[in-house]
Amino acid sequence: MVSGSAAQTLPLVLMIALTAVVVGALVVLMRRLPPSAGPTDPAQQEAAGTLSEAIVDLELERQRAEVARLRDEIERRELRLAEREDRLDAEARQLDDRGHELAEHDDELERRRVALADLDTARRTELERVAGMDTAAARSELQAGLEHEAKLAAAHTVRELEREAQEDGEARARRILTSAIQRLASQQTTESVVSVVSLPSEDMKGRIIGREGRNVRAFEQITGANVIIDNTPDAVLVSCFDPVRREVARVALRDLVSDGRIHPTRIEEVYSRSLREVERLCLRAGEDATTEVGITDLHPELVRTLGQLRYRTSYGQNVLAHLLECSHLARMMAAELGLDPAVCARAALLHDIGKALTHESEGSHALVGAELAKRHGESADVVHAIEAHHNEVPPRTAEAVLTQAADAISGSRPGARRESMEAYVQRLTSLEAIANDKPGVAKVFAMQAGRELRVMVYPLEVDDLQAQVLARDIAKQVEQDLTYPGQIKVTVVRESRATETAR
Repeated sequence: MVSGSAAQTLPLVLMIALTAVVVGALVVLMRRLPPSAGPTDPAQQEAAGTLSEAIVDLELERQRAEVARLRDEIERRELRLAEREDRLDAEARQLDDRGHELAEHDDELERRRVALADLDTARRTELERVAGMDTAAARSELQAGLEHEAKLAAAHTVRELEREAQEDGEARARRILTSAIQRLASQQTTESVVSVVSLPSEDMKGRIIGREGRNVRAFEQITGANVIIDNTPDAVLVSCFDPVRREVARVALRDLVSDGRIHPTRIEEVYSRSLREVERLCLRAGEDATTEVGITDLHPELVRTLGQLRYRTSYGQNVLAHLLECSHLARMMAAELGLDPAVCARAALLHDIGKALTHESEGSHALVGAELAKRHGESADVVHAIEAHHNEVPPRTAEAVLTQAADAISGSRPGARRESMEAYVQRLTSLEAIANDKPGVAKVFAMQAGRELRVMVYPLEVDDLQAQVLARDIAKQVEQDLTYPGQIKVTVVRESRATETAR
């Protein structure tokens, strides 16, 4: 085997040998030249020949040395090539041996694989024989068992997550409601269902009545309000189911008493002026309310209708003040919950606006207010919150639920609303009567001013499951038969006692 270096060295050696041959030929040729071609002097000829021979000898000596050096170099390279060939041969033999070992190892692995496959087949056959079912049936049964275990574990996990979420949600809801209630400070209710007009003297009552009652009949016919003149000193009462109309009548009567001229023509003039004044006051009240809650783009008709609620009360609570409270509460709670505070405050401000129109339209004030808001360009979320705040329509949005919460907080806080003692006692009696009519009930107690109904049952007649059903039935009947502010909690108590006497 000749490497690339040896192949490059051989042409060089051949060239040197060829050069030596050429030089030798030249020397022989010079020696054979005729005497006439060189110097004529024998001494010169001899000197020239001697010089030529010396030159040729030197050149031959140099070429011999170069040839010897090249021969040594070629020998060294051939030696290295031989050593390299020996190493390559040894490595090739090692590779061949390694290949044989790998082939034997592959054969061994194949034999083991075949043996394992045979063993697995035998094991499966034995298992099928012992279990009495084939592989497909066993796989199906195993999958069914694993699926059942997974579903059971998932159910436990979901139940635990639901419990934790409910606990966290209740704690957060209590914190949010408590914070909103503490941040809101409102006056207690002192509203009345009639208006009082002070008189400068008792003689003014006769002038209000007029000859044969002419003035008072004209006043009641023009204003649509009733004037109550009784033994109350220096005062008369103005009564009307429409609070705005009652306010117009009160302002008109006040101006008539202040002027002193009371007759039918004068009553019409003062009534027209009072009507315009009350409309202006309603508009101003609506504008003040929207400014207070930071709403500036409300439709003018909604602003005017909202202002009319300044003279409307519900269980003694001023409705406009109630709406302002609800708007502030909804805004605070929405900020805590990450909802849009503007939408929640807007829905809470308008949720009772239908109370200004219920004497003019049929239907509940929630549906009437929702239709009014929709007609004047309010968004679908606001309209839905208005119509759903008394559950005539099931609430579908967080804003609707938040409006319900704000309404309940404002209406049920201590001092917000009042009712007569007769109506209060009647409501408590009705509550207890509903529970007493149920089978298995031993005692009924209306607690916390009618906010909670505690029902004691006979433990031998009512079990735990029936107690749950009884609580739900009583709550549903209370919702259907009674009208009440806020919520009423129904608690059924089933107690078993064992008593023995030590003698």
